[in-house]
Amino acid sequence: MNLLKETLEEIKKGDSKAKKLTRDKWDNLVKPIGSLGSLEEISIKMSGMTGKTINKINKKAIVVMSADNGVLEEGVSAPPQVFTRVLAESTAKGITGVAVLSKLTNTDVYTVDIGMNGKVNHPDIIDKKIKNGTNNFTKGPSMTYEDAIKSIEVGIELGDKLYQKGYDILGVGELGIGNTSTSAAVLSVLADLDVDTTSGKGAGLTEEQYLNKKAIILKGIEVNRPSKEDPIDVIAKVGGFDIGGMCGLYLSAGKNKKPIVIDGFISSVAALCAVKLSENVIDYIIPSHLSNEPGAKYVLEELKLKPMLNLGMRLGEGSGCPLAFQILDAATYTLENMGTFEQASLNSSVLIDMREE
Repeated sequence: MNLLKETLEEIKKGDSKAKKLTRDKWDNLVKPIGSLGSLEEISIKMSGMTGKTINKINKKAIVVMSADNGVLEEGVSAPPQVFTRVLAESTAKGITGVAVLSKLTNTDVYTVDIGMNGKVNHPDIIDKKIKNGTNNFTKGPSMTYEDAIKSIEVGIELGDKLYQKGYDILGVGELGIGNTSTSAAVLSVLADLDVDTTSGKGAGLTEEQYLNKKAIILKGIEVNRPSKEDPIDVIAKVGGFDIGGMCGLYLSAGKNKKPIVIDGFISSVAALCAVKLSENVIDYIIPSHLSNEPGAKYVLEELKLKPMLNLGMRLGEGSGCPLAFQILDAATYTLENMGTFEQASLNSSVLIDMREE
């Protein structure tokens, strides 16, 4: 609890002066003002995080929080629970979607066992296991309040260590069969949304299974009555260890004044939990893409964040983060290397600010 408390106290708003200096630099480059759109806005936001106008992303990593969910016994997912462990081991072997995309973008991947069921057979998986999966939330809380805090602190600790090791940016991913159900439950509570809005077919449910999934999520909320005002209570009652761990990663980014990238639906819900704990943390979070999972649109609206990409993806794992890293590389490189109006011997006074159109 001390680590969480200390972290929340250290998260400050982004540096507005640095953001203004970066905006001014963009406005003096040889182009119509505001014409590079999101590339400009992303780098301006990064300046608010780091306090620097020019930022380089030399060292990148994605943290994949892996955990099992007791609610799976209610038939909310098509794949069996063993898929979580197999996919985690496959990520550590470098053969899953996030692992391959990370190789393409020279990104390190850290796979974390924060609560998978049973023994994991790969030496490169980081053992931070709290328990062998959560409890079935239709019969009571997913976990204790203390374990929810512990999961958040695992994320803070890992984030702190990676930023201290010199990583310029982190991406947030997850593995956990059944975690679209826990995420939908958490989002329904925190954003006052009905289950029809927040829940999708996950990894491929039939219509009958989908109706059951929504009924199970609703039952979990009704049985546990989580408090909307306390995101830790919500994670404890209807969430998962992976959601708590990812929440902690976002908090670490805010504390360390470093950028962190959301992947898809589940990591977006974890970001919402982090923002509910500290509103300042939003200044350090960058969304990658709009997941095809139905609730993804609504959680990003709740966060007031606009995704960079919409590729119809719904894989999870952190797979959107390497793509976002490439866009961030383009933004920071362009800002540093593009010429000014003065260098091009052009008069910029005739141009209007395209952002105000």
